[in-house]
Amino acid sequence: MELLHLRYFVAVAEELNFSAAARKLHMAASPLSQRIKDLEHELGRPLFDRSTHHVALTDAGAALLPIARDVLDRVGSIRWRLDQATGPDRVTVLVGMPAGVHPALRERLTALAERVAGRFEVKRWPGTTSDLVAAVKDGRLALALARLPVQEASLDVLHVMTERLGAVVPADQFEGRDSVKLADLTELAYAKSPEEIMPAYFDQLDRQLRELGIKKRIQLSNTGYQGTSEIVSSGLGFSVSMLDEDSAMSGYRLENMAVLPFEDFRAQLDTGLLWRHDRGSGGDLDDLVDTAKEIFAEPIVK
Repeated sequence: MELLHLRYFVAVAEELNFSAAARKLHMAASPLSQRIKDLEHELGRPLFDRSTHHVALTDAGAALLPIARDVLDRVGSIRWRLDQATGPDRVTVLVGMPAGVHPALRERLTALAERVAGRFEVKRWPGTTSDLVAAVKDGRLALALARLPVQEASLDVLHVMTERLGAVVPADQFEGRDSVKLADLTELAYAKSPEEIMPAYFDQLDRQLRELGIKKRIQLSNTGYQGTSEIVSSGLGFSVSMLDEDSAMSGYRLENMAVLPFEDFRAQLDTGLLWRHDRGSGGDLDDLVDTAKEIFAEPIVK
């Protein structure tokens, strides 16, 4: 049995969906399914009940899940425990930063860096939320700002910001409007940014919009957020983004674009600060995490 088998098992157990777990692991579903079968063969019992539309843990799978998580957490702690035992008194720590982090959060992160400068040198590290969460889990990152929801048993999550979202629409088609209803958008396609860069919340948002009558879709790939802006600016569709003009996402806005609040739909993006529980509670990041809790104690609402 290899550690990868346990990582694959935990991913499927948490998602209860082989395709979703494969996306999370950045691999295809077919080899993932085969690795799970290999693990089941080695353990001599099925770990999942599978059907065309349903995946569930067996009793053996449910029993293995906490064991597998504990093993992976212990392996993931090796790096930081070794650094703690052999490293210098002042260490460099990396803090994960997803795209479009609001300037107000950057200000608080700067304040954190100044407060802990005697012991820690704080550096920023970019990435998507899924990549940043994985890097915090395996010890490459000390902390990360990440788009919520994040559900990882080994991580502590502090809610630090809520940003209200609005419809990004072609300005010429909504001239004179200061808000929109969902019914106003049904003739436009919802332009979805590439799945690899979008927070998990936007999957939930996509389902809500579809249920509420927004049926047309434009799915982009390999374009970044700029590609979505091109679709909206050209009048081919709409997207959803932060309403606050101070948001870093405003930097992606092109000509002929307007961001309008919804009249009949509530959408918001929450951001959290993450760290490994064992590193922040009596571990090597105890002081850093305690200071971060003070600085980020009051969530920002925009």
